[in-house]
Amino acid sequence: MLDILEIESELGINTKAAIIEPVQHPVLAYNGIHLHIKRDDLLHPVISGNKWRKLKYTLLHALTEGHKHLISMGGAYSNHLHALAYVGHKLNLKTTGFIRGEQPIVDNPTLTDLKKWGMNLEFITRGAFRDLRKYRNHDAEPAKKYNGFWIAEGCANHDALCGVAEIVKEIELDFDILTLACGTGTTLAGIAKTLPASKKVLGFSALKGGGFLEKDINKLLHMKGMPNWTVNFDYHFGGFAKTTDELTSFIEEFQSQNNIPLERLYNAKMLYGLLDLIKNGRFKKDHTIIAIHTGGLQGDRK
Repeated sequence: MLDILEIESELGINTKAAIIEPVQHPVLAYNGIHLHIKRDDLLHPVISGNKWRKLKYTLLHALTEGHKHLISMGGAYSNHLHALAYVGHKLNLKTTGFIRGEQPIVDNPTLTDLKKWGMNLEFITRGAFRDLRKYRNHDAEPAKKYNGFWIAEGCANHDALCGVAEIVKEIELDFDILTLACGTGTTLAGIAKTLPASKKVLGFSALKGGGFLEKDINKLLHMKGMPNWTVNFDYHFGGFAKTTDELTSFIEEFQSQNNIPLERLYNAKMLYGLLDLIKNGRFKKDHTIIAIHTGGLQGDRK
């Protein structure tokens, strides 16, 4: 049985590559805010950012119990399924992915990769996809039906929180606030559970109508007392994978200033929202903020 360090070595994961870089932007200097980015996108060219963080101990759980078949769900551009299929390919594990919606006539780059890496794809209706969301435990109904290990959408489970917690442990720079983009809220939950009471984490929902995130995060945390986290719902730009000319211009400007790649699904929206809040005086002067780049650049391919 491989241990977790052996698994990371086998996959080529390099957590030391997730450096912290300062961000340059006129809004920061004007408002006296220090912003840095933790480059979790540099962990691996395929399994980047929080995709590996969430899969890490979920995978170890599955392997420890002797499972050779991993089953999960996601959209046609899913970063989670993309990472899972690659892991299955590299570790010689069977993988199955339930894909929301009808099978396209022409595969997008994500689906092409999933098939190349041997993932069995099942395209299901949106209603059936919603029904699958109720299954959270690894031994839930889909696991029994397909004789495998079930992984909830976006790897939203308690094993994932342990992997996400390591993001915080790797940060040696003193800070006041951590920020990140939110899909299922799992990464935010793992960070909130790890942070000391004096620190805060701010999430930016990539989804329109993402109010359910707060309920899902609370379910994962089971925390008592005042929460050390909040989610902002104002910068989804029309919904998941939606964009505007304004966001596109922001990405181009940011990348030219900082040489840090962004994608429009998650990280660009988070950074746009964060800088907008800074511009509007929502943070105290001299605050240090660390934004977590959660990777997923592949999901922006055409």
